[in-house]
Parts: sequence; C-alpha cells; structure tokens
Amino acid sequence: MEYKHFSHNHTLTLHNIQPGQQFQCHGCHLQCNSDSIFACWSCKFFLHEHCGNANRYVKHPSHKLHPLILMPSSTYCSGSFLCNGCGAPGSSFSYCCALCEVDLHVPCAYLPPKVSHRSHQHEIFISFQTTDEKGSHQSCKICTRELSSKHWSYFCDKPECDFRVHTFCATTEVKPGLYQDDAPDQVQAPVVFYI
Repeated sequence: MEYKHFSHNHTLTLHNIQPGQQFQCHGCHLQCNSDSIFACWSCKFFLHEHCGNANRYVKHPSHKLHPLILMPSSTYCSGSFLCNGCGAPGSSFSYCCALCEVDLHVPCAYLPPKVSHRSHQHEIFISFQTTDEKGSHQSCKICTRELSSKHWSYFCDKPECDFRVHTFCATTEVKPGLYQDDAPDQVQAPVVFYI
C-alpha cells in the first residue's frame, strides 16, 4: 500500500516490522514497536501507523476554544515545544493551537479517557485540569516522583481512593481517531509562527 503524507516529499509504503528490526518514528521520535509502519526507504523516514494516520485537525477536550492542528514541526523559533499534556519537550509532530500556545505530542493527544492499571483495583480516568495549588504536593502512586499541577494525570474517582499518577506511568496506549474535527474546511484556524 502506498501513502502520501503531508510531512514528507516522497510516497510512503506500509511495511510489516520483522523480529529484530528497529525503527524510530519521525512523527513522535519514539521506537516503532507496533506491527507495521509507513516507510520511505530512500530517506530513512518512518512513521507509526497512528502518527501517519493522525487527523490534521482535532477538537480536543483539553482545549475547547479552538481546533488543534497537526504540525510536522514546532511553530516556535527554538524548534521545540513543551507538551501541555505530559510536560516533556518535543521537536517533531505536535497538535498545536498557535494562538493559545497549546502543544501536544501526538501520543498525548490520543490518550484514552480511562484505563486499567495492574497497580490499582479501579479504572482510572484522565484529568486535563491544570491548577496551581499552593502547598499541594502530590506524588505519583507508581513512580513516586512529584506530580505537576500543570500537567495531565490519571486519577481514581472513588472517594475512598487517593490514587493519581502521571499519564506516562498509567499507559502507553494510543487511541487514534479518538477526537476529530468534523468540519476542518469550515474552521479556518490561523497558524502563527513565532519569531
């Protein structure tokens, strides 16, 4: 199967990963551990299927003001961004609202709303709330490092539980197509480049 992606000049082909093969995704800079990838062999350009098939526009519940636009690189002159979801830096694909300076890694944009984790008996739910709670220092119940009140987390909604964890400690699951913009042609979101 051949595929043309907006971020690359050449046609990509779908490739089934064989045991022992290792590739790094140009979309998210993570290792490609799934069954198949999109590949341009002449350029050594590879994309996870979920990065290659990511929607160009999404209506994300964490940023309801504007649709987020998939950008092949950072809109900032530094060439990098800080993900509003997990707080980690990025320099590749991001979902972006340049007007509001909101940036999300593709895997963070498609985190599932709820997950099960072997270290907790109940389902846990994603929280997009970011607050600056003074004096409220909470640690992740999995890795024990501090939870930032500026980034997303997963939590247990049972009143008897005080279980809250980093998104990346809770899951590596990605649900492509979870959030879509039904009418990207009707929404002309401006792209602003920072100089």
